[in-house]
Amino acid sequence: MTKNIILAFSLILTIVACSKKVAVIDPQEEQVQSKVTETKSLTEIPKDERLISGVLENGMKYYIQQNAKPENRAELRLVVDAGSVLEDEDQLGLAHFVEHMAFNGTKNFNKQELVNYLESVGTRFGPDLNAYTSFDETVYMLQVRTDSMELFDKGMLIISDWASGVSFEHQEIDKERGVVESEWRSRLSPEQRMQKITFPILYEGSRYAERLPIGDPEIINNADYSSVKRFYRDWYRPDLMAVVVVGDIDPMDVESKIKSLFSPIPQPLSPRNRERYNVPAVPGTSVAIASDKEASFTNVQIMTKLPKIKTKDLDDYRESLKRSMYNGMLSARLSEIGQEANPPFIFASSGYGGNVGDIDAYSSFAMVPEGKADEALERLLVENKRVLDHGFTEGELERQKKRMMESAERRYKEMDKTNSGSLAMRYVYHHLNDSPIPSPAQIVELYEKYLPNIDVYEVNALPEQWITDENRVVVITGPEKQSNPLPTEDEVRAILEKASSISLEPYEDEVIEGPLLDVELSTVAIEKEILNEATNILQLTLANGVKVNLKSTDFKNNEVLLSATSEGGSSLYSDEEYFNAYAAASIVRESGIGKFTNVQLQKLMSGKSANVSPFIGSYSEGMSGYATPEDVEEMFKMVYLYFTDIRNDKEAFESYITKQLGIYENLKANPNFYFSDYVNKIKYRNNPRVGFPSEQKWKSVNHEEALTMYKDRFADASDFTFTIVGAFDVEEMKMLTQKYLGNLPSINREETYNDLGLIPISGNINKRIKKGEAPKTQVQMYYHGPFEYNEDNSYRLSSMIEYMRIKLREELREDKGGVYGVNIYGGGSKMPNEVYNITISFNSDPGRTDELIEAAKAVIQTAKREGPSEEDLNKVKEIQRQAKIKNMKENRYWSRQIESKIRYEQDLESIMMPAFELKLNSLTTEDIKDYARKYFSSNNYMQIVMDPADKPQN
Repeated sequence: MTKNIILAFSLILTIVACSKKVAVIDPQEEQVQSKVTETKSLTEIPKDERLISGVLENGMKYYIQQNAKPENRAELRLVVDAGSVLEDEDQLGLAHFVEHMAFNGTKNFNKQELVNYLESVGTRFGPDLNAYTSFDETVYMLQVRTDSMELFDKGMLIISDWASGVSFEHQEIDKERGVVESEWRSRLSPEQRMQKITFPILYEGSRYAERLPIGDPEIINNADYSSVKRFYRDWYRPDLMAVVVVGDIDPMDVESKIKSLFSPIPQPLSPRNRERYNVPAVPGTSVAIASDKEASFTNVQIMTKLPKIKTKDLDDYRESLKRSMYNGMLSARLSEIGQEANPPFIFASSGYGGNVGDIDAYSSFAMVPEGKADEALERLLVENKRVLDHGFTEGELERQKKRMMESAERRYKEMDKTNSGSLAMRYVYHHLNDSPIPSPAQIVELYEKYLPNIDVYEVNALPEQWITDENRVVVITGPEKQSNPLPTEDEVRAILEKASSISLEPYEDEVIEGPLLDVELSTVAIEKEILNEATNILQLTLANGVKVNLKSTDFKNNEVLLSATSEGGSSLYSDEEYFNAYAAASIVRESGIGKFTNVQLQKLMSGKSANVSPFIGSYSEGMSGYATPEDVEEMFKMVYLYFTDIRNDKEAFESYITKQLGIYENLKANPNFYFSDYVNKIKYRNNPRVGFPSEQKWKSVNHEEALTMYKDRFADASDFTFTIVGAFDVEEMKMLTQKYLGNLPSINREETYNDLGLIPISGNINKRIKKGEAPKTQVQMYYHGPFEYNEDNSYRLSSMIEYMRIKLREELREDKGGVYGVNIYGGGSKMPNEVYNITISFNSDPGRTDELIEAAKAVIQTAKREGPSEEDLNKVKEIQRQAKIKNMKENRYWSRQIESKIRYEQDLESIMMPAFELKLNSLTTEDIKDYARKYFSSNNYMQIVMDPADKPQN
């Protein structure tokens, strides 16, 4: 067994190894060996010094890192270097099927016992327990508690069972066929149909074009049990697997457990060759064009397939930094083009990155307004050629270096507060791709070493390797419309020819120097200051009436969050006027602030981390923002400018409207969007404020009126409440609020929102419509009615919904195998009316829809009649308890809770764990049964079903 412990032990091991060599190597050979070792150590990319890694005797790798965020939790991963590309002809889809079977019975957990056990200790199916299958890998993910060694050991046992002890009981295989088919069905879409046309051209001659992970439903439904087991036997073996454990653990203890649990897994005597499939080069440029009547968006992609680059040593690492610089600078240029008055695309990006198999790809992508595919294609080609001909400017490079350095330093400052899940995935990718795994501190050192010495000429040399018409594919997909057809292949090739010969001017880098805010502000007095000792929330009232809540935390080292709200919103305007207010804040964001356009503002903020976004909602207006502690004053300057100095930028307005038209013009051609819009129109009786905005609405927006409404909504800061949560010194933050928030305009008007009457239609509504080509039915079951809003009622209703989430999944997915997922969500609200709503939704086989609706109703009836068992009640409580424990260490959770408690005039103390435990401990089976009876009422029930267009009438 070999082992690599990258801590102080690494130095000891090196010394021991060298001391052994002295006795057997002559001095000359020792000198040569020493130079080789020194050279290697100087060229190796450092690994995170906190990592313990190794290889067991059977070939299985492991990665272990201690990390205390979140506390008393660990993230476990089982990484299998095998995916759908390895499937035999009779196994298409079975790599993914095997992944499903890992949750349906193992050596130590019979049938559904695994999920039942994890839910009983507070693990949520989905967020905390999940897996995915791709072309070349399958990865299992589990978050476990570490406050009990028994719980952690059970988690490790589960990972071990997944690696070598999946049961594959025939009855469970047959039940899971329906679940996997339902997942396949849920993914049927216009994008999937177009992909079936474009993928064989993108990956011509490659196995990747024939092995999409979702597979073939015929094989999924009819595969022999032996075919399923064969995939598991062939590829789930130690030399292809790794175990990752990151969290609040003792690394040495975990290493011992890994050796004990995973060393006994045998390596096959005659293992199948794990072939690495290639994507063969195709001469010239291929063109793939696909359209679909249900497509909502037009997309353009140019992809040049290139040999995969491995980042093996420091020279390679330096090259990877150059590629990152290139990607960032070109994407910034494309973003700037996207803000032109009549932009050729809604969104665009370009750059070099990994792809499948043995290739990387240089890709340019654009999401395009209808009818602009040819223009967007030409513009992508032109901007790439502009870089090829003239390169980037020194100013662009310096800004990109600042952005990269700021990002690296931000990660370094959060080094001890980084979530274990993101760290675990780094090691997943290292096992699969041998990607570098330096620590945040080491990354900063590498950036400081290399970034200053990379000049613009080096970066400008890169496109010569990438921009070529060889092994290139142009892909255009979009709506199938006679009035606006996509370009033909001949037209595409003509655009390629034209763009290759065009003469271009260099890019002009327009930059405005100067501070973001160039006025001096005085400090304004604090009129009232109250400390809530239970929560350590400081409440301020400034002289201009602005109210501020401050909560200093240590959850993150480098995060400060800001939110601000005031009642009113677009409800204060008539149905004929409101859409100007709806669009106003977005128009302002697109226009920039002060003397800076939005493009200039992004350039000015390079190397800084601060942002503010104003909004105008239906019943309130406000702002949200974030910053690092170093840049928090920049955030306050933005707040001040969004209140006092917005820009009237006609070009930005036209750009925004053009892009919104491009997004919404074909949205309802997609059955999913159509169904959502249809449900809302029925629910709210065709209220003009509900549903997707029409083309007519977007064209009706008046720029001047929108700005006037924005100015009115932000004319009086005295009715705004600001909440600031994060890593800051309270006294310093008080001074910043006095300076920037204290000088916001104040006219002391008293306002509230208007009740728009947006209460769902009463009575029993049952609608069934037909739409869509895919053989799937969408179901929405909606319960609603009046609600007495208070904290206890709200908690019990959410508890009942949590219980129903468990039981609906058990019945519709696990027992009946009829759905991939069933969603249930809802709750009570206080403003603008005290009402509740509960939505149950799922997709199904059209032939099983009525059966599954009745099954869902039967679950509801059982809940009304019997309520939960003690086991299920405890599951609900433990899921809620564990979620609350994690949330209490999150800045965003605190920000939302403070805002909610203030708005609804509730005690801030109710945020705290003791208050929550009182509610939790008081919850009974009778509560959930009573709430099911009361709130699953047929008095106000809406059931809407959308069948495929070709489904015959019953």
